Amino acid sequence: MDIKFSEVIRQCPLFSGVTTDDLKLLTSILRQREFAKEEILFEDGADADGFYIVASGKVKVYKLSFEGRERILHVVLPGHSFAEAAIFDNGCYPAFAETLVASTLLFFPKKEFLDLLCSHPHLAINIISGLSRFLREFTIQIEDLTFRDVPARLARYLLSLGDKTAATVQLPVSKSQLASKLGTTSETLSRTFRKLSDEEIISVQGKVITRRDLQRMRDLAASFKEG
Repeated sequence: MDIKFSEVIRQCPLFSGVTTDDLKLLTSILRQREFAKEEILFEDGADADGFYIVASGKVKVYKLSFEGRERILHVVLPGHSFAEAAIFDNGCYPAFAETLVASTLLFFPKKEFLDLLCSHPHLAINIISGLSRFLREFTIQIEDLTFRDVPARLARYLLSLGDKTAATVQLPVSKSQLASKLGTTSETLSRTFRKLSDEEIISVQGKVITRRDLQRMRDLAASFKEG
């Protein structure tokens, strides 16, 4: 696959505002890696030897409960990074990562990348900004699981996809993976899709979702659990 590393890096929020010289430095240390579908990239607690940007494909980042139940934290799409926080702190990956489809990833080795940050402090500022974004995302996830029921969580998720005003969007993950991400079961999620369809808020055809009533979706997404 012919991939222009600099274009992939420019898409990544972690490196917004990088200069041409910065791109040269970053591309000099990265390594392109190819992975098959359902290949484990790293395990929870393993030593972190670097982080990744998705050039093509999809990666899920997830935790496992003591009973082995999977809880998806993120589905990482092209142009986005993951595991960057792990190269700091105690240096261990805090979750599992696995490809959902065959994927091309850009890998940044820990030592070489930290050396770059030491010699180019403005890159470190970009990293801080990116980590702050992830902290906000986790805060929203915790708020959703604590204060919002499944219909509200689903409405918020569907509103986050693609163009905010587009009528039709496509789920980037399977419905079972979406159930895990939303902290519910596949059965409950299926019932919720049917409920929103019956109320003519959305219509569902496989992975294609038509957002029929955006205002009602926004009202539902903003609602909180009763009691």
